[in-house]
Amino acid sequence: MSIEILENLRKAVIQYDSEGAAIWAKKAIEKGIDPMKALAALTDAIRQIGNGYGRGEFFLPDLVGAAKVMTNATPIIEEEIKRSGKKREFLGTIVIGTVYGDIHSIGKTMVATLLTAEGFEVIDLGVNVTAHKFMEAIRKYQPHIIAMSALMTITAPEQKKIVSILKKEGLRDKVKIMIGGAAVTQEFAESIGVDGYEATAPDGVKLAKRLIGMG
Repeated sequence: MSIEILENLRKAVIQYDSEGAAIWAKKAIEKGIDPMKALAALTDAIRQIGNGYGRGEFFLPDLVGAAKVMTNATPIIEEEIKRSGKKREFLGTIVIGTVYGDIHSIGKTMVATLLTAEGFEVIDLGVNVTAHKFMEAIRKYQPHIIAMSALMTITAPEQKKIVSILKKEGLRDKVKIMIGGAAVTQEFAESIGVDGYEATAPDGVKLAKRLIGMG
């Protein structure tokens, strides 16, 4: 029964079945399956899609669909992990958000999902995130990396603003900064002094690993 539930959980991700994933996640908990194994089934499946996207076997809608599934099912399992007192080992902590003035979430969510699948602790601040909220999160979580997304050219300067505030408050050297989004280019990233930029979600994960010395 346990193997069947875990396999159905994995299939739900592959088939982009958000409702099914949530149902199987709850069943896994009801049947007393180790929540770490349930989480592994989810992350293995999303990693498969992310790797396939990188090889050109999957496309953007596939990543979006899989990310939606993870958003539905992962919190259910993570809550059980907390309740059970189990400890997860993370590669590092990342605070991520779409900058102030920008409410686009798809790209940011895909990056956050793939980062989680690769073993990072991801603090997702959501969209329309002010510089003040980024600063609060940095002080609270002391992340290894902050990741900022900007999909519009009028909001990209917010990324520069946050870098400036980090420098002003003496926090710049304590955290790595990666940026992305349709409004961002490598040239822009270099001009504002961040540590890295990538155009796609899978490449963003590779960048995060490099920034913590794993790539």
